Amino acid sequence: MSFTLHGLGVSGGIAIGRALLMSHATLEVSHLTVGPRMVDREIARFDQAVATVKSELAAMKESTEHAPAELSAFIDIHTMFLEDPELIDKPREIIRARRCNAEWALVQQMEQLVAQFEQFDDPYLRERKLDVRQVVERVIKELLGHPSRAAMKADKGLKEETLVVVAHDLSPADVISFKEHRFASFITDVGGATSHTAILARSMAIPSVVGLSNARSLIRDGEVLIIDGMRGVVIIDPDERVLEEYQLRKNQIELEKTKLKRLKNSKSQTIDGIDVALYANIELPVDTPEALEGGAEGIGLFRTEFLFLDRGDMPDEQEQYEAYKKVVKGMGGRPVTIRTFDLGNDKDLHPDSSVHDRVKTNPALGRRAIRLSLAEPQMFQTQLRAILRASKFGPIKLLIPMLAHAHEIDQTLAALEQAKSSLRGEKVAFDEDIQVGGMIEIPAAALAIGLFLRRLDFLSIGTNDLIQYTLAIDRSDEQVASLYDPLHPAVLMLLAHTISSAEKANVPVSVCGEMAGDPLLTRLFLGMGLRIFSMHPSQILKVKNRVLKANAGELAPTVRRMLRQEEPGKLREALEKLNA
Repeated sequence: MSFTLHGLGVSGGIAIGRALLMSHATLEVSHLTVGPRMVDREIARFDQAVATVKSELAAMKESTEHAPAELSAFIDIHTMFLEDPELIDKPREIIRARRCNAEWALVQQMEQLVAQFEQFDDPYLRERKLDVRQVVERVIKELLGHPSRAAMKADKGLKEETLVVVAHDLSPADVISFKEHRFASFITDVGGATSHTAILARSMAIPSVVGLSNARSLIRDGEVLIIDGMRGVVIIDPDERVLEEYQLRKNQIELEKTKLKRLKNSKSQTIDGIDVALYANIELPVDTPEALEGGAEGIGLFRTEFLFLDRGDMPDEQEQYEAYKKVVKGMGGRPVTIRTFDLGNDKDLHPDSSVHDRVKTNPALGRRAIRLSLAEPQMFQTQLRAILRASKFGPIKLLIPMLAHAHEIDQTLAALEQAKSSLRGEKVAFDEDIQVGGMIEIPAAALAIGLFLRRLDFLSIGTNDLIQYTLAIDRSDEQVASLYDPLHPAVLMLLAHTISSAEKANVPVSVCGEMAGDPLLTRLFLGMGLRIFSMHPSQILKVKNRVLKANAGELAPTVRRMLRQEEPGKLREALEKLNA
């Protein structure tokens, strides 16, 4: 019987295949009492299990040398938990104090830690409880003598390309194993948009849906499934008509991807001869090849905070320098815009970091981004020196996040001059004329744009935060996510005002938020006068296709009339006509 489940689509695309159920440890272990003479042996058994899992993770990291950097980072997180006294030393104490078996002691301590993680306000940190459970599950399996990797057994004759993994949960280690296979998709009962499995799914381009609640118990091995990663829908045992419809859509998506690849070397120019620069957003140096493959003319946003996340220490100057140099050299003379770290809000430092405790509650409105950098001058100098040192290898632009006040620019420029002075004193080469730009992502900055145009070389509009702050909506809060509206009249007014003001002042301006990568908004932005877009590499060719078919001169008056609309419904109708 056909039925449908709804969850959270975390990686787009369509997959069609047969269900492959993945078993998982229940973590419901027996409480056994051991004799006094057996306590040391039980602790030794526990230590051996931990050591074995650490060795497995180390081997796995070695095998992921050329895989997406996120994979290696997730292994590091799990290894770090296996070295955390709260998770490893406490079970030993419980074994001695209560003379119990290692499995039960470990699960008791795990529940304590999970309860602590559930108290975090930040959704990213809160979801790290899943990592704790996944690490403990691996150790429990070792203690019980089970295979370290969750068991999966497909029927004979079925190719992996036709299989959809169905699991209650997937650890990063499980997902990493996907690179050794060619599964069509995976779906899970639990997980959120910022869970590791979701992040990995997007980085590996695997159509996926998480948060389905009870898929593992409702779906049977071998059932035909349709996974719609765009809509977050899973169709079980579809009828022939639905199956044919989705197969057609899947084929169309693949055909469209093939056609778009032909545009890679085409000049990005409108019908009326207007050049439009299409840049890539990246998070780690290993993203550079993907940017080039997507046809990026440069890096419009290098989110350096991803070098800082999920670690107990701050990367030193040399480590940062090597990362920035790798990107600059990899881009072969194309411009690279490096944003100073935008920590805080949804991208917090690891709890063990010395700076973590100084990022307080309500982080979206607190000491984050440039506010945190200016409050931590030593940390800021380390990053500025590393960026300047890398600038001798190619054109680098420095981008300052979350500006709201003129004095923040003045302080940043003073800090930059201090970094330059120290490098001059050491006779270290760098670009003396490095350009400095600011992100416009707070309504106050957009409304007082003149303050920034007079002080900066370029601007970049971060639409994700601009929408969030304009509409007072936490985009990570599922209860109000439906109110997050890029086409709200206030948002469009701020965008148009910023773009036109920069144009009048002859200051380059780009859009680097998610709106830049939405092909349905390309014509709207061209009509506003935008000439520089920066987006995820996978979206570049889709946007270029729209640029090549657009007439910027004809779009401008149409968009001006459109922006006079104040009714959201009429705005959407106008946008549909614009794309017709």
